[in-house]
Amino acid sequence: MYHGLLDTGHIDLPPSFILGAATAAYQIEGGATEGGRGPSIWDTFSHTPGKTEGGATGDVAADHYHRVEEDLGLMEALNLTAYRFSISWSRVMPTGEGEVNAEGLQFYSRLVDSLLARGIQPVVTLNHWDLPQALEDKYGGWRERETAFAFEKYAEIMGAALGDRVYIWSTHNEPWNNSFSGYGSGAFAPGGTSHEDALIAAHHLNLSHGLAVKALRRTITRIDARISVALNIFRVAAETPEDAEAARLFDAVANRVFTGPMLNGQYPADLLADTRKFTDWSFVLPGDLETSHQPIDLLGVNYYEVMHVRLNPAYDPETEKDGGTAFPGSERIEFLRRGDLERTGMDWGIEPQGLEDHLVALSAQHPGLPIMVMENGAAFPDTVTSLNGNNVVLDFDRTRFLIEHVTATDRARHRGANVVGYLVWSLLDNFEWAAGYGPRFGIIHVDYDTLQRTPKLSSHWFSQLCASKTIPTLREFSLDSRPDQSRAPTTHTEDALVANLSKD
Repeated sequence: MYHGLLDTGHIDLPPSFILGAATAAYQIEGGATEGGRGPSIWDTFSHTPGKTEGGATGDVAADHYHRVEEDLGLMEALNLTAYRFSISWSRVMPTGEGEVNAEGLQFYSRLVDSLLARGIQPVVTLNHWDLPQALEDKYGGWRERETAFAFEKYAEIMGAALGDRVYIWSTHNEPWNNSFSGYGSGAFAPGGTSHEDALIAAHHLNLSHGLAVKALRRTITRIDARISVALNIFRVAAETPEDAEAARLFDAVANRVFTGPMLNGQYPADLLADTRKFTDWSFVLPGDLETSHQPIDLLGVNYYEVMHVRLNPAYDPETEKDGGTAFPGSERIEFLRRGDLERTGMDWGIEPQGLEDHLVALSAQHPGLPIMVMENGAAFPDTVTSLNGNNVVLDFDRTRFLIEHVTATDRARHRGANVVGYLVWSLLDNFEWAAGYGPRFGIIHVDYDTLQRTPKLSSHWFSQLCASKTIPTLREFSLDSRPDQSRAPTTHTEDALVANLSKD
């Protein structure tokens, strides 16, 4: 149905380039109380009034737990070479430690086998924010180092169970959100509002990453398996040279708080100085940084937008808060909304050039370390319409977004970036954390009433990309990917494209 909207592609990707889609357990699985699964902090948080938009929860989500065979069929039809999913820690270990739930473990083992049978490489994330509630209750979650050691045991169990088959392992996904959104601003589970707790949680996530890498090294047996971490390393831009201090401040507490220990074995001195108001960092014990700094085989990078910052001229250090904001010291910084950029449904600026430059810069900073775009995508309003008796979703904006960003990834590769793969976020529309079910990121539409799946135009584009390793173009659209410029207007209207499609 969508074929008439695409032209034959341009820009060939290497045959070995990894292309796939990504999801997260709590966002798609549902089956929250089935199969021996224990509650996670996101079950508790989403069931707390006022924490999520419209009181939404992940109890059902996209019902992937019951519809896994259908979803696997969709993945096969998309010609994916890789599928990234996260494991629900509390589905495998209901209390986060101790007894293993065999039924939960078998769910993921069958999923891995089914992916491999379809020629799709499994990419596993161990922690995508859904910490078992029992560990939050017992230890205070990531506030205490005992949780890091529980994570090590969990990683060891998963490595022993799936390590003969999984291709890529990611210890954590976006630990910044886990710590600073979860324990600092209160926007995410478990809802803490302490800058000190956020920094403590960040350290224990760093520590647990190193412990998990060592556990995986002990247990996995697949010869070509790779160990990674998926970081939302923000691309930061200062509006003027005078605002470079704002970029440095943000980079320290948003990026280098994780890349420092994980990739360099130390916390940056400026980060420690910037946050001394909130903590003396005495929770960093001897040997922690050596443990955190474990060699990895692949750096995962999640990219959605560029953070444009400047110093806040009205900042008063006497009024700086001890928590409840996005990161320690956020009052010193203003985040700017560039009016010259097109924007997604989340009001995020669209800058594919930012992705290109980001990948080039990261490769220069970490020479020899392969990089994969673990997440990239966009939410836009979607409408299911009928065309020639078939349900379709003509998500032109998302399709253009993906064309531009995959092309930017390829340009980065040609500029010397050691980028080896790209995963679209997301396979399915899903529970979008505190935003509930409003934003839709999927390349496959999910009707949350009937749970019916409807592939979108973007999924058809992506399937052609995966099959040919050649970037298809969206017919009759002229794309302009120059930085800081609006994209060129369409040469024909989308109504004309629909008319063209109906003839196909």
